[in-house]
Amino acid sequence: MELKGLNLFTSNRSKTTCTYKCGNACFGECSNQSGNEYFGDITRRSALKAGAVATLAVSGLSALAACTPANQKDSTGSTGSSSTGGSASNKPATNSPAGLQFTPVKPNTEDKLVIPEGYEQSVLIAWGDPVIEGAPEFDIDKQTPEDAEKQFGFNCDFAGLLKHPSDPNRMVYVCSHEYTTEPNMFKGYNKDNPTEDQFKIGLAAHGHTILEVTKVDGSGDLKRAFGPLNRRITGTTPFKLTGPAAGTDLVKTAADPEGKTVLGTLNNCAGGITPWGTMLSGEENFDQYFGNADLLTDEDAKKKLKRFGIKGKETERKWERFDDRFDVSKTPNEPNRFGWLVEIDPMDPTSTPVKHTAVGRFKHEAGNIHITKDGTVVCYSGDDERNDYLYKFVSSRKFKEGDMANNLRILDEGTLYVAQFEGNSPKEEIDGSGQLPKDGQFDGKGKWIKLLTAKEDGSAESHVEGMKPEEVAVFTRLAGDKVKATPMDRPEDVEVSPKTGLVYIALTNNKYRGAVEDGKNYPAVAEWAPVKENKNGLVMEMDDNHAGDTFVWNLLLVCGDPNEAYTYFGGFDKTKVSPISCPDNVAFDSHGNLWISTDGNALKSNDGLYAVALDGTNRGELKCFLTVPKGAETCGPIVTDERVLVNVQHPGEGDDATADKPTVHWPDGGNAVPRPAVAVVWPKSGKVGMKA
Repeated sequence: MELKGLNLFTSNRSKTTCTYKCGNACFGECSNQSGNEYFGDITRRSALKAGAVATLAVSGLSALAACTPANQKDSTGSTGSSSTGGSASNKPATNSPAGLQFTPVKPNTEDKLVIPEGYEQSVLIAWGDPVIEGAPEFDIDKQTPEDAEKQFGFNCDFAGLLKHPSDPNRMVYVCSHEYTTEPNMFKGYNKDNPTEDQFKIGLAAHGHTILEVTKVDGSGDLKRAFGPLNRRITGTTPFKLTGPAAGTDLVKTAADPEGKTVLGTLNNCAGGITPWGTMLSGEENFDQYFGNADLLTDEDAKKKLKRFGIKGKETERKWERFDDRFDVSKTPNEPNRFGWLVEIDPMDPTSTPVKHTAVGRFKHEAGNIHITKDGTVVCYSGDDERNDYLYKFVSSRKFKEGDMANNLRILDEGTLYVAQFEGNSPKEEIDGSGQLPKDGQFDGKGKWIKLLTAKEDGSAESHVEGMKPEEVAVFTRLAGDKVKATPMDRPEDVEVSPKTGLVYIALTNNKYRGAVEDGKNYPAVAEWAPVKENKNGLVMEMDDNHAGDTFVWNLLLVCGDPNEAYTYFGGFDKTKVSPISCPDNVAFDSHGNLWISTDGNALKSNDGLYAVALDGTNRGELKCFLTVPKGAETCGPIVTDERVLVNVQHPGEGDDATADKPTVHWPDGGNAVPRPAVAVVWPKSGKVGMKA
């Protein structure tokens, strides 16, 4: 493969992490071979043909940027920004705003969780700790599949914290377990010949944990507890399929001839807590679990599998040796039963989790809910792969407080959309260097394109020519290709500010942006992706007409070393910010600040959790609140006035690290093997992010 001008070293992720976390999705041939052009090129050529060089008019978008003045509420409760962010200012910054009043942590490569002065920390729970009463304490030499189903799983990712339904002294912690790294889980692991017990333990270490936790008086600390809500969901837990794909030939198997029950969930990445109290979780890099696609003779089936990254012969884990459902040549429909948005009711340990097919199938990074003033429910989700798309689902069923029967159907009825972006600067001003265009911002507008509508009576309508409703649901990426959705730089977590209604999107990186591979030109630099071979990522701010089909956007952050000319921090003084690389998950504090966790720092330091101001004279001020141990990824996060929680994923995971020869020892210290774990950080006095 010829790579011209391609920066191969885009992050500090080890080869081991890339192999077991995402199946090396960031290397080699992209899954998206559609050749979709970016929206700006399409619209400009159309405008030129029409003789309208000065005004770009695409589906009525020419007036969009001016339709919602800054700080004026639209009919759905969104705050307009006129594609400029609405809060930028050229006035000199004063002191850090509420929520950012801490001393930033400096970049480092230490084998510990580094936190600001005036804060304390603890570990809530780690891989192998008991979740279900009666489970044994962790012992790496005495693992069994039966015990693993009752213990905390591996590589915790999404985190949520809910009020306990009956005990004010307790809370309910929920999380996903994204993936397993077998060389770091088993001493003497033979990657060419794993055992059946190792396969079963791996299945059990995926999924989710629901855990009751106890508050500590006079502190923000939390302690794990046993309780009736405690539950493990694994790779063998039954899930119910709902929506347009359920019961169709695309999801039926010999083991499930009705096509409505799936065993397990895999590679659950980020998620969200719904206003009705359930947990949403995205099945992300599910492709890496399915082997022997090359043995298929149906070329169309192979093409569709390849669009989702499923190709080749054996998998790295070799699970297909132990269970035919992971062998595509024997169970070709099984991959179609993964890649969904999952919903779990943590308050009902007897409930069956659901996979919602109306929301589309792709590599869901997350699913996050926004409710407009009239009760319309909107769910945002990114497809976390280079050159893939951004989606939203607008429900036709309104949220009803306390009506769980109604609310559990919200994600089964409504319309699925994919995003198309346009920049508002001339193409020649976007040259890949990251230099701001003449108008001083990377910004523009866009539209949402309908893909699928699921109706109350169970029927569905496809809006994509040549595709049936169930095909749009199962092969959503192909539907996005057909309607010319905009390829993005790994759209990951997408969340809506509870303060302003603005949408924030983490775009982690894309080393193929503007690159050439074997003569193939990948998507060119564009105003929403202005850095060639983007290795540090972006954070986008979108003012969306939530229930409608138009939006305006701007880039809040162009990440990287602030000493580099291409970086941008919302217009804030770059000499006063922390370096940041590879934004992944986002959250908000009570003051309206955005908090960003990172994955794969390309600046040769540990990943961390950062806070950034979104308005006023400090807009763009960014500070590092904590860093995780060497080799780890920062996941979650949860930020409240009382505490911050982060899931510390794959600590010490490196090319030479194994369970026999660990290179770090967090959280237990000494000579212990590293364990993915949940860290709690709280102020010694006062509130998080405030001066004591």
